[in-house]
Amino acid sequence: MTVRRLLALPLLGLLLGGCGIRATEVPTDFGAAPSRVPCSLPGPKLSTQSAQGVPVQVFLLCGASLVAVDRSVRVPEGTPDARRRVIVAQGLLDQLAASPAAAERSAGYTTYVPGALNVTGPHPGDPEDALRLSTPPSRLTSYALAQLVCTLSDSAATEGDGSVILGGPDAGPLHRYECTADVRDRPGTIAPPSSEVTGR
Repeated sequence: MTVRRLLALPLLGLLLGGCGIRATEVPTDFGAAPSRVPCSLPGPKLSTQSAQGVPVQVFLLCGASLVAVDRSVRVPEGTPDARRRVIVAQGLLDQLAASPAAAERSAGYTTYVPGALNVTGPHPGDPEDALRLSTPPSRLTSYALAQLVCTLSDSAATEGDGSVILGGPDAGPLHRYECTADVRDRPGTIAPPSSEVTGR
């Protein structure tokens, strides 16, 4: 008798389905996505930054675009302008090469600038605001070059006009690179516009 009842259950299901009775669908909506917004960080206190050094900004990669974050660079008082420019540039490079803080990593920030990247001032005959990198710019990845250009181009290391003159460690040609909105939005596919600096 029990076996007959078990065999009858599938037939009953078919009959009910034929009568237009549908099975209840299981809800698949598990609610809204987590509330944490990627690339969103609490703003640092300016007073704390100033006490640690000169407030600056560096560009890190987050969500496939470049986002500015606050940092600071120590510059001794009374440093001549030419030397100050190099100190600030080296400080920015060191900040870019350092691993982002834990909160920044959790928010999706990362960097492609290699460590041990050094910068010097202009060689004889170079423009006074030129910067020479220990690695030629052409050998950097597209992300690293975009980070460097956008960070340096609007800092105390340059004239602050949205461009920066960079070259390698040797006497090779210099190029003026620009940080544009397209570069900040798509650093992996849009290279910083550049032009060779002549008249040396």
